[in-house]
Amino acid sequence: MPLVVKKFGGTSVGNIERIREVARLIARARDKGERIVVVVSAMAGETDRLLKLAYQVSPSPVEREVDLLLSSGEIVSSALVAIALNDLGYPAESFTGRQVGIVTDSAYTRARIRRINTTRILQALDEGKIAVVAGFQGIDEQENVTTLGRGGSDTTAVALAAALEADICEIYTDVDGVYTSDPNVVSQARRISKISYDEMLEMASLGAKVLQTRSVEVAKIYEVPLLVKSTFKEGGGTLVVKEVPELEKVVVSGVTYDKNQARITVTQVPDRPGIAAHLFGKVSDANIVVDMIVQNVGEHGLTDISFTVSRTDGKKAFSLVKAAAESIGAGEVKLDENIAKVSIVGAAMQSHAGVATKMFATLARENINIIMISTSEIKISCVVEEKYAELATRVLHEAFELDREPEV
Repeated sequence: MPLVVKKFGGTSVGNIERIREVARLIARARDKGERIVVVVSAMAGETDRLLKLAYQVSPSPVEREVDLLLSSGEIVSSALVAIALNDLGYPAESFTGRQVGIVTDSAYTRARIRRINTTRILQALDEGKIAVVAGFQGIDEQENVTTLGRGGSDTTAVALAAALEADICEIYTDVDGVYTSDPNVVSQARRISKISYDEMLEMASLGAKVLQTRSVEVAKIYEVPLLVKSTFKEGGGTLVVKEVPELEKVVVSGVTYDKNQARITVTQVPDRPGIAAHLFGKVSDANIVVDMIVQNVGEHGLTDISFTVSRTDGKKAFSLVKAAAESIGAGEVKLDENIAKVSIVGAAMQSHAGVATKMFATLARENINIIMISTSEIKISCVVEEKYAELATRVLHEAFELDREPEV
């Protein structure tokens, strides 16, 4: 009997009728002979509601207490799904992150999984039950409840699939797969039937919201096959696997944009060894991820440094960098939250010339100024003014003819 981990997002369990439909979907898979572990998110909007309550009580709630509060959303969903399955006659048992033995570090609101004890899940499976696990949560070494960050239920599902050596991890959401771009912005966006871990990892990190970045990282490390499917309609889906050799002719696989961006610029930074480490050390100590970094050519012993972080971390990073800048005698520190990142992704880009030129020329034709540029072997990202993000996405999708089915 194949072992399958099935993860259902917030919209999939958004109300009681949808929970019943998810239970029926799981029951049909059980009838086909699958051994099933289910991972669920909180009901749509519940995490935001709980977070709003926290900030109504305090303008700066303690993160340990926030994690305990937010974890309740997934616990409710897992219990309701288990109740619905039992009502259909399919024995099911729900588990919290603590009960499953998901142990994390102590980085509240963005913890990372260290290990998983699969004993209780395997026991439930051996008893013929369907295990329903509350996603997004775990406990640290001191048994404090932690959460894994936005989209963390994806990471829970993939980590469980890796620990259980599952045959596949299925991610059910409100879309029927991964698209060449956001269908809400690009009407010609096309569903991708198969994509590599590396491409999916870049697309997830660059703004594609179908999968959480860390879940793809875990899937790649442990080679867990991922299948992204729609909860609400049959067929379709996108398979995420190690390699897709038949698509190596496809230069660009997708275009993404991310408005959750902020740029911090530090002027007149002393240009000597150790200064950059001092500036960025304060940011990394706060578990804030820095993305693009640009340093100007130094003149007269001074230079300017610009970097980007998520907009949600912008003000916190700004205050940390401002204090650090003052301590080293740097100049003004500026925060710009009116930017967005637009990116093209493709595994074959590393072996094709002229891709960057085509991207820059396409943006220039629309008078879209490029503020910052970042590249890797399989992606090129440009920071532009936020108001141009969607236009840039559409024209790049058209320029690279992503509406056309690839020739294989």
